Amino acid sequence: MTSQEIRQKFLDYFKSKDHLIVPSAPIVLKDDPTLMFSNSGMTQFKDFFLGYKTPTAPKIADTQKCLRVSGKHNDLDDVGRDTYHHTMFEMLGNWSFGDYFKKEAIAFAWELLTEVYGIPKENLYVTVFEGDSSENLERDQDAYDFWKSHISEDRIINGNKKDNFWEMGESGPCGPCSEIHIDLRTPEEKAKVSGLELVNNDHPQVVEVWNLVFMEFNRKADKSLEKLPAQHVDTGMGFERLCMALQGKSSNYDTDVFTPLIAKVEELSGKKYTGILEDEKDIAIRVVVDHIRAVSFAIADGQLPSNGGAGYVIRRILRRAISYSYRFLGIKEPFLFELVTVLQKQMGKFFPELEKQGKLVTEVIKSEEDSFLKTIENGLIRVEKLIQQTMADQSKVLPSEEVFELYDTYGFPGDLTRIIAEERGLTIDEKGFEAEMEKQKQRSKQDSAQKVYDWVTLEEREENFVGYDQFESETYITRYRKVENKDGEFYQVVLSNSPFYPEGGGQIGDKGILENATESFEVLDTKKENGLIISLINGLPKDAGAVFYAKVHATDRKNSQANHSVTHLLHEALREVLGTHVEQKGSFVGPDYLRFDFSHFNKMTEEELTLVEDKVNQKIKESIALQEFRNIPIQEAFDKGATGLFGEKYGDYVRMIQFGSSKELCGGTHVKNTIEIGHFKIVSESSAAAGIRRIEAISGDKSEEYFKNLEKQIIELSQLLKSKDVVKSIEKLIEENTSLKSEVDALKKEKAKGEIGDWKSAYELKGDKQLLVKKTSLDAGSVKDIVFQLKKEIPTSVTIILSNADDKPMITVGVSDDLATNYQAGNIVKELAKEIQGGGGGNPGFATAGGKNLAGLENAYEKALTI
Repeated sequence: MTSQEIRQKFLDYFKSKDHLIVPSAPIVLKDDPTLMFSNSGMTQFKDFFLGYKTPTAPKIADTQKCLRVSGKHNDLDDVGRDTYHHTMFEMLGNWSFGDYFKKEAIAFAWELLTEVYGIPKENLYVTVFEGDSSENLERDQDAYDFWKSHISEDRIINGNKKDNFWEMGESGPCGPCSEIHIDLRTPEEKAKVSGLELVNNDHPQVVEVWNLVFMEFNRKADKSLEKLPAQHVDTGMGFERLCMALQGKSSNYDTDVFTPLIAKVEELSGKKYTGILEDEKDIAIRVVVDHIRAVSFAIADGQLPSNGGAGYVIRRILRRAISYSYRFLGIKEPFLFELVTVLQKQMGKFFPELEKQGKLVTEVIKSEEDSFLKTIENGLIRVEKLIQQTMADQSKVLPSEEVFELYDTYGFPGDLTRIIAEERGLTIDEKGFEAEMEKQKQRSKQDSAQKVYDWVTLEEREENFVGYDQFESETYITRYRKVENKDGEFYQVVLSNSPFYPEGGGQIGDKGILENATESFEVLDTKKENGLIISLINGLPKDAGAVFYAKVHATDRKNSQANHSVTHLLHEALREVLGTHVEQKGSFVGPDYLRFDFSHFNKMTEEELTLVEDKVNQKIKESIALQEFRNIPIQEAFDKGATGLFGEKYGDYVRMIQFGSSKELCGGTHVKNTIEIGHFKIVSESSAAAGIRRIEAISGDKSEEYFKNLEKQIIELSQLLKSKDVVKSIEKLIEENTSLKSEVDALKKEKAKGEIGDWKSAYELKGDKQLLVKKTSLDAGSVKDIVFQLKKEIPTSVTIILSNADDKPMITVGVSDDLATNYQAGNIVKELAKEIQGGGGGNPGFATAGGKNLAGLENAYEKALTI
């Protein structure tokens, strides 16, 4: 049975049991402050479990893309080292929202595994929650009794809280679970040791294949448990492990989920995969084929590699794959991008985003490979310098600070430094390196540390967003909770009628005032969490139950919504000018400016930018009225021609914003008429990533300020140049400057020629070597030319020039080729640079250093004479 058939049988089975089959949610989470990525099948249904939203159907099934590389669920370091851990994996799941519970969930699982898939019953074991006295949780007797009708009691195992009480995170929905384990060992192995002894003991052939979670509780911030409004079923079956079991393999990587990718890596690397666990080559291949899936799906769902947040995680995964292939497969040029087409053939049918975003995924991965391979090459040079310095210091251990700097500042993998050092008979200070890593983690934790208390619920009231229609509203606080972070103590509040727009769709959250007759609080930000609109205020009202008046900062909101409406007009104009391949890939909308990222593979020309700008401004002048469809069926919106943001999870009903022919799904705030935007001006166009261009622009008041400042600058320039024709005057100045620069360069060369003769005769014999230490006011370029000439003409020589040109200290060292192995210029300049509070480097024959302490040149001069 192929992996595609296995996946389809699962979906078909639950469709026959009246489950609604839904597509996978994006692997990247955009509006969940507690998670970066979907790390389980239930993530997209969290609001259903908590009662914040009504399920689209009482019974659902799907296959969900999951990523476990951060937080509580982090499998990254295990990937490649064993047969079953993955970064990205598929979770097959069936869900009941207040419909069926334990009895039916257990019956479905047993029937599917044993009758549909045909797994021998004697190969299966199940676990049930044994209870936990510390939380007053009893044994899950119901699950035990239901299992007894399907499997012999000696195959039902009690499991502790760690294994059999499932929790999504520090807080949130949770409950007892019942795991199904499969024994894939040979009959001979089973005869020696019973599978009972190996369940949950990390045996590679006795593995958990399905987890049935019975959602009954909500874990609060204070760690207490409260009953959920209804009982739910949340199951998750590891697709890759299921394929291993049904295809009779002993490793996930031997299934057809991975074998086509492995075959492509073998072709590109010339290395043969043998499946040996300890073989570094095989580990590298497993890392590559696992990581390419994670990175490809993340990019396809809208997360580009970057230096922060979720983007940093994706970049780290990709760089781990590149590092392994560089070190153990000997591949030193981009190749991972060539695996994307293989992945599309395998998974494109079930996950069409891979096909649709294929070109983007390929280009981004190739660009990241190019960049990181350059980082590795530059890092190798730095490592060599560090090794040379360590050996010069007669040490065998590379200092931890420098090794960590290579990793943290320059992105050079620490384990690669370790390997290179070992090849040269050296080691790295492992404890010191780990200590530096820990310091960094602690700094990061301190920066992001936040303690969030439980909600305090006041009077039950409806909670509505009224900000589409009004900037002010009478309201009540329905619930509040305290928040503590490095900036102090704050409170998050939910309002019965909130005019504050919560951050989303690229638009920043509203700020404003929350006040009553006796108190006033500043609203610092507004976000959305689990369906709640949460405003952050700088204190707690004495009477939180009183009536309040909520006011949005009107000027900022008006500017933000003008910029948001502009992004829609801009998107349409870009598609008209550049082509329909243009898709929005991200945005930022604030009161001062807007940023719009879009798919396009070339830098825009000035003509294209002008045309786009003109088209947007024409739409503004046409005074196009907003047409808003607040609750329209999503298919109807698409039928009307609406476009949606890629990687976004939309519900069955959506909000559609229309300005003439521009139609987009959008939850943001907008102007009532395009004339309110005023004027649109593109400030810059640049590259955001491979295949992604970025436009930054302004509108309204900021656009007016921009042109006023330009006018002021032109008037000032005209006055300085004493001419109304500013352009002609500047052209004349450039001509004169070019002519004068040529004259100055010629004079410098003449002066340098005069110096060379004097310097040649100034060398002092030191034993059988010649040393020149000279002070000068010549510029760095002239000094470099002279030093290179002297290196060639004066054998067995060391030349040290100390310059004070432009009142900046500079030290230049040249070592003739016959001495460069023993008297390295880089080591000499590093020592002398200490006197001028500076640093620098170069190669064994030539090196330079700049500094801050001009007076230190005297000490450097005296020290140089002693070499």
